[in-house]
Order: sequence, then structure tokens, then C-alpha cells
Amino acid sequence: MTNILILSAGRRVELVTCFKNARDRIGVRGNIIAADCSELAPAMYFADMNELVPRISEGEAYIDAIIDICNRLDVALIVPTIDTELLLLAENKERIESVTNAKVLISDYRVIDICRNKKNTQKFMEENGFLVPRMITDEEMDRGDVKFPLFIKPLDGSSSINAFKVNNIEELETYRKLIDKPIVQEFMQGTEYTVDVFLDFDSNIITVVPRIRLATRSGEIAKGVIVRDEDIVKDIKRLMSVLKPIGHITVQCMKTERGIEYIEINPRFGGGAPMSIMAGADSCEHLYRLLAGEKLEYKDDYRDNVTFLRFDQSIMLNENMERELEYEGSNF
Repeated sequence: MTNILILSAGRRVELVTCFKNARDRIGVRGNIIAADCSELAPAMYFADMNELVPRISEGEAYIDAIIDICNRLDVALIVPTIDTELLLLAENKERIESVTNAKVLISDYRVIDICRNKKNTQKFMEENGFLVPRMITDEEMDRGDVKFPLFIKPLDGSSSINAFKVNNIEELETYRKLIDKPIVQEFMQGTEYTVDVFLDFDSNIITVVPRIRLATRSGEIAKGVIVRDEDIVKDIKRLMSVLKPIGHITVQCMKTERGIEYIEINPRFGGGAPMSIMAGADSCEHLYRLLAGEKLEYKDDYRDNVTFLRFDQSIMLNENMERELEYEGSNF
């Protein structure tokens, strides 16, 4: 049995479904287990099994709950999905793997620390010769020695929360007071891309899939098109060879007049990852094969120029908090 535990399942119905589809397609026996702190997380009702866990902010209790689930349900792989659990899991990866049979799909602490702290990301990119928008210092802002527009975001932010384009000095002063630990950068203009990358447990690159972000909602892609952009693929490969993460990585960048400029690196499945998976770069299938001991080679046989449109769907829970399938408009 190859059981997969998806943490912070929330609204990740697409990801749960992708794991189930990959499992069934290649004939693997096992369950998809969705864990969340709320019984109202929609993905809980699409998984084979579900588990309630403490909030991530409870730290040790959260890790203890994960360990308990892994041992009770013989979990083979733990899959994080949100930024706020990454550092905690990286810190506890060795402990979890030493007392369970599960692997944690998390890069080492060095990688997570680079990606989760925007200043660390900026420093890493600059030191390794990758383009990033210039960071504006507090001294420059205090003097008013800045050129608008600018862009402001939290140091350790996620999902574009409190991330704003800044058009003038009044807005800058307001946002600097509003945002906890803000960083300010030059504003980029160009075509924005999200790149899904999958690497094996030894940081070997298996797939690189760029897609243009046509529309976003709450920081997550809502409409996108897969594009085989060789310039981006080449630069992403260079980035991965230096950073050396593992698993599914989501990179945001922009093609500007300067070249390929990087926005952020999310060392986890992004919300739009099912787009690349459905286009043929199936990270879920890759993970099942890796867990079975297979060695994978680099593949670029995904479909090009396909467009994805994401949408909401409701489900109904009955009086016993069970999903009522007959009232749904489509099947997953």
C-alpha cells in the first residue's frame, strides 16, 4: 500500500484528484488521506480518508498529529501545500522520517529558508547571477529618493496577501505602516509566468513546464496557458541546479525588457500545479514511481499551447457531514 498524506488540504480538490487519477492509472494500491484543521475543508470530502489535525501555529502538537497519522495509516509520503507549514516541516523532517515509514516531500532547511524569506531570496538570486527587481532601501524611502511605481509586499508573505503596486509617496507611506516587515522593490512590467518544476529526491530535474498567467484571483492563477518557452526552461534549469530543492516547485517570474526576472520561489505544489499535471507533466505519477524505486529521466513531452480555466464548484454535506454525490453537477 502506498498511502499519501496531503496536509492543509483546504480547497486543493484538484490536487487530491490528480493523485487519485495517477494512482488508478498506473495501478498502485493505496489511499489519499487529506488532513486539515477544519472539517469544512472541501478537499477532505474528495479524499479516500480524512483526518483533523491541530493548527500549524500549535507547532509540536501539529507535528505529533502528523506522526500519529503516519503510523496509524502507514503513510508513505507527506505532501505539504501551504507556505506557513514549510519551515516547521523542514525543521522536523528528520524526526518524522525517523519514527515513521513516511518520506516528507520537503526540501532541506537551507532551501526553505531562502524561499520563505524574500530578502534571503533576493540575496540568493543576486549572488548567483539571476535577475530580480532591485530592492529599495529604507534610507532611499525616508529621503523620498524613489521612482514610482514601486511594489511592496511582506517579507514572508503568501498568496499575494498585502502585496500592492505603489503609485505615489502617499501610498508608500500608508502601505509601510500597514504591512508587517515590508520589502519594497522596483515595479516590473512584462509577461508573467508560473513555472512548475519537478525534481526527484536527489534534486535531479524531471520536468519544467512554463505557463503564462492570464488571470489570477487572491494570488492564485485562475486562467493560464502552457507555453514551451526554451529561454525560461534553460534559466529555470540553471536556477534549480544551484538551489537544489526536491519535489514539485513553483517559480514565478516575468519576461521584461531586461530579460527573465524572478518574483518568488514556492517550494511546494502551487494552486495551479494541476494545469501542468493535466498537460502531461504528472508530478503525482512521478512521486508514485519514485516511491516504488524507479529512476526517472528528464521528460519534456507535455502538451504545449493548451489553456486552462479554473472555476468554483459547490458540494453539499448532509446532516451527518457526509458528501451527497447525487447533488453535484459533475464528477471528479
